[in-house]
Amino acid sequence: MLKSKALQFVLLLLLLLGLMSAAAFIGTAQSTEFVIVHLRIPRILMSVFAGAALALCGAIFQSIFRNPICDPYILGISSGASIGAALAFIFGLEFYLFGVTSFALVTAFLTLLIMLGITQFSKIKSTYIMLLAGISLNFLMASILTLLIVLNHQEMQKIFFWTMGSFATVSYPDLFFFIPIFLICTFFVFLLSKDLNIMQLGDIQAQSLGVNIQKITYTTLLISSVMIAAVVSICGVIGFIGLIIPHLVRIIWGNKTKLLFAFSILSGAIFMLVADTLARTIVSNSELPVGSITALIGAPYFIFMLVRK
Repeated sequence: MLKSKALQFVLLLLLLLGLMSAAAFIGTAQSTEFVIVHLRIPRILMSVFAGAALALCGAIFQSIFRNPICDPYILGISSGASIGAALAFIFGLEFYLFGVTSFALVTAFLTLLIMLGITQFSKIKSTYIMLLAGISLNFLMASILTLLIVLNHQEMQKIFFWTMGSFATVSYPDLFFFIPIFLICTFFVFLLSKDLNIMQLGDIQAQSLGVNIQKITYTTLLISSVMIAAVVSICGVIGFIGLIIPHLVRIIWGNKTKLLFAFSILSGAIFMLVADTLARTIVSNSELPVGSITALIGAPYFIFMLVRK
């Protein structure tokens, strides 16, 4: 059984590599060396790593909160990042430092700190308090973002397109920034995967087996939030990857944490790569926000799952 899943993992990896190679030569622009090396390769690599990160974070959040409708954005980090991006556009700061990325990253981390602060000062120490704090912050930040858009009509199109997600402006510096974050965070997530697997048995059983639930929960959520903040700061908000992919992986490969994480990474990478390739090629001489493609695919499937189960 294990050999079969290992073979499936290798085949999925080969499929991803094949799709990446094909995506480099697909597009409306002439496939010159400059276009492929300087525009498409960074975009392809970023879409692969972003999809892997969002799917992994979705699997982590669903495991920690034991809730199948949790996604990477449920703690409000994406909304916080969106405010930073909106402020950068409004005040003409998108060309300073690392552009929109730096401002989105700062506000994403500020949102994370606020959420952790609310949880820390709460009289009840529970993942449910963290979840409720995140949901409340999500609504608050979304409201602030709406006000910023309404009060700044001239920047509305830029802000709206950013909040729908795009890899159009990704460059090699973005990759050099994100890939180490992804690899380090993924390494620590897999180190904690055994404890996370035990936690699926319930708090009482996990504690009896020596698992420090609060420590593992906070550590894993912090690691995941760093990845989410980094993805959103570069690519904007891209939905449904972290919600749908872990569901599919559980159906096909089961609920064991290491397998769930490993197959979520590959499946998320493939899904995002295909979605971004469609986003830049489906309309001639134009580009759609990749978030609209993932939503068009993900939302009907999620409705289908709800009706079926």
